[in-house]
Amino acid sequence: MAEFIVRGKNIEVTPALKNYVEKKLGRLEKYFDIPLRVQVTLGVQRGRHIVEVTVPINGMFLRGEEEVDDMYAAIDSVVDKLERQIHKYKTKINRKARQRDPRQAPIITDLVPDLEEELEAEPKVVRVKRIPLKPMDVEEAILQMNLLDHDFFVFRNAEDEQTYVVYRRKDGNYGLIGPET
Repeated sequence: MAEFIVRGKNIEVTPALKNYVEKKLGRLEKYFDIPLRVQVTLGVQRGRHIVEVTVPINGMFLRGEEEVDDMYAAIDSVVDKLERQIHKYKTKINRKARQRDPRQAPIITDLVPDLEEELEAEPKVVRVKRIPLKPMDVEEAILQMNLLDHDFFVFRNAEDEQTYVVYRRKDGNYGLIGPET
């Protein structure tokens, strides 16, 4: 059975809303042979209803985000998006899990048809770029990213010597991705 963690941002999560989230996202359980821990953030920003869903699966993440005028429509839409991702990446996810532990059974059940031919047609890495990781603080990394007119920037944090990625969010703010310590 899935565990649902539902929280609100600028919105009260009513029991009816929480039940709707659990009912709709509960559909994802049929695709997996493992218990799911589904993290859901419901938010309202400038009259738009935003639903963010993250599902950790054996070291990988299934993630979807939708932003529309109605919260219930946003929930429906994000579930559809997640199901499309599951269908599209089923074989890749199972293959990655078996590479980590060959004895492991497939994570995603066979409710999703194989998509080997479609996976072969997916984009491939065509360029590898190596960069020097100069130690800098987050503000300097943001400045460098903006000077390069990129949407993200990889750097070594001067405080802890770890590698981080700073990125520009859709809302105009910045995000920071770093290792767990």
